[in-house]
Amino acid sequence: MFRAEVEQLEDRLIVRLSEGASQALPSRGQVAVTGTVDGQEIATVIEPDGRRGHWIAVDRLGLDLAAGVWVTLELTPTRQWPEPEVPVDLSTALAEASDVAQTWSDITPMARWEWVRWISATKNEQTRERRIEVGLSKLRSGKRRPCCFDLASCTDPELSRNGKLLGLS
Repeated sequence: MFRAEVEQLEDRLIVRLSEGASQALPSRGQVAVTGTVDGQEIATVIEPDGRRGHWIAVDRLGLDLAAGVWVTLELTPTRQWPEPEVPVDLSTALAEASDVAQTWSDITPMARWEWVRWISATKNEQTRERRIEVGLSKLRSGKRRPCCFDLASCTDPELSRNGKLLGLS
């Protein structure tokens, strides 16, 4: 258990994990966790900060929090990854590609997180469209993972650049 301050980074609310909390995790990359934030149960994926630490996107947890508020977190790593939020463009492409539906439903939630992150890890619209096309092709050929996915460097493109959380020097 640890306390941390809710921070605003760009237009998002995050909490950086304490050094001890990050060191206790089994990976320097993304880690699925369950636990509580101020007593409210959560299941999410913690992001790497590119400096051997981690952060959590509290704005995506449905909690009523604001920047500057201190919260108490209790987090436990789990092998049970929550389902990712699939972006509209990928969801539409998957719905239109009925031949990949079985493969998509057969892969693990962690693998679906990897596909979503790989496709979303670019802000360039043409690159994103190409990744969706390539992703569907890979799924059609039976591939269950997008690539040599690195959970420590394929980070949230809204808040990270080159694998490092914005605002870190």
